[in-house]
Amino acid sequence: MTLKFIEVERLDGVAIVYLNRPPVNAQSAALREELIGVFDSFNDDEEIRCVVLTAHGDIFSAGADITERPAIKQRGPGAYWSHNRLVREAALSIADCSKPVIAAVNGPALGAGFGLMAACDIWIASDNAYVAMPEINVGLAGGTALLQRIFGKSRARRMFYTGMKVTADELYRLGLIEASLPRQELLPYALNLAKEIATKAPLSLQYAKQAAQVTLNMPQREGYRYEQNITVALSRTEDAAEAQQAFLEKRSPLYKGR
Repeated sequence: MTLKFIEVERLDGVAIVYLNRPPVNAQSAALREELIGVFDSFNDDEEIRCVVLTAHGDIFSAGADITERPAIKQRGPGAYWSHNRLVREAALSIADCSKPVIAAVNGPALGAGFGLMAACDIWIASDNAYVAMPEINVGLAGGTALLQRIFGKSRARRMFYTGMKVTADELYRLGLIEASLPRQELLPYALNLAKEIATKAPLSLQYAKQAAQVTLNMPQREGYRYEQNITVALSRTEDAAEAQQAFLEKRSPLYKGR
C-alpha cells in the first residue's frame, strides 16, 4: 500500500504510525483510507505486537479537513453518508485493531483528532496538547457520544456546547491520561511502554485487547464470564505453558505465538 499522508516505522515489535499531512494533520478522505489500511494490516502482522499513534509537526490532528465539506454537497445523494461512514471506520480501525494501540498526542487533538486519540487503548500527551470538540464553532454538532464516555456529564456537555479546550495537564489531573510530558519526552515514554507491552505473549495480548473491547458494553456478570472463557482458552496454549515454566525457572519466556 502506497502511503502519502501516513508514515510507519517499525522497531522491536512496535509499529509507530505518524500522521503526516502538514500543516495541521487535518483528516482528508485519503488520509482516513490510509489509516484504515495500515491498521487493518497490523491484524495480520505477527511481527507487530503493539502500535504507537502520533503525528509529525506541532499538532496531533486539527480534525476533519473542512475544505472537503463543500465538495460533499456537490457530489450528490449519499455523499454525506459515505463521508460519515469513512469518519467512523477510521476510528474503528484503531479501536478494533487486534494489537494494543498507544496514543502519543504531540499537540492539540481537535474534533476527529480527539476521536482518533480516544480510539486508542492508552493515552499519553505532551504538556502543550489539549483536546476539544469545536464543531459548535463552525455551526455543526458532533462528539457528545464520545465526550460522555470520557468525562462526567457536566464537563462533557460544557465541552459539547461551547467547544471548550481541556489541557493535557488537566486531563492528567482528572486521571484520564497516563502522563503529561515535555514534548521531547513524549515519544521515548510511549516507546518504553510499547516495548514493555510487546514482551508479553502475543495471543494473550490479542485476547486481552478483544476482552477490553467486547466487555466494555457488557453487564459485569456477562463480561466476567467472557473473560473467564478467554482465560480457559489461553491456558491451553504453548505460550501459557512456556510463561509458567519460565516463571518457575526465573528466566524470560520465549513465546511462539501459539
